[in-house]
Amino acid sequence: MSENTTLGDKLAAVFGDALLSTTTDYDFQVFEFHKSALRNVVIHLKEQEGFNYLTTLCGSHFPDAEKEREFCMMYQLHNFSSNERIRLKTFMSREDLMLETICDIYDAANWMEREAYDFFGFTFSGHPNMKRILNMEEMNYFPLRKEYPLEDMSRDDKDDTFFGR
Repeated sequence: MSENTTLGDKLAAVFGDALLSTTTDYDFQVFEFHKSALRNVVIHLKEQEGFNYLTTLCGSHFPDAEKEREFCMMYQLHNFSSNERIRLKTFMSREDLMLETICDIYDAANWMEREAYDFFGFTFSGHPNMKRILNMEEMNYFPLRKEYPLEDMSRDDKDDTFFGR
């Protein structure tokens, strides 16, 4: 490949149809991949393209999206040599929130994956300690999903007349 080949072109050449879209949000290149390819994409980006730092790994819930795009996992990587930052995204349905771990690739992913499990219910196959990190193990729900009321409806000690309700 020539020096002028963009990262998107390189990823398309290596991963083909697993690369679903390429966009730019602000100063970030964003690559959406099929989740089955994501681990191999991360390995390639670290070993071949120099993205040696995992900045962020986090989940999102889009309850109004079509079923297969209700949940998103986003990875943000940084190449210190070129000072380039990119995002990887993959979408999935509520029934299929399993991804492969990348904590053996980036040590920082360990607690980030646990947080994604704790707050959204994502699970990561191969993770060495897949359990809640901030909430109690006894919780039977995932608090950052957008399917719960913003206020605790079980409280009866609040007088809403002071708040215009």
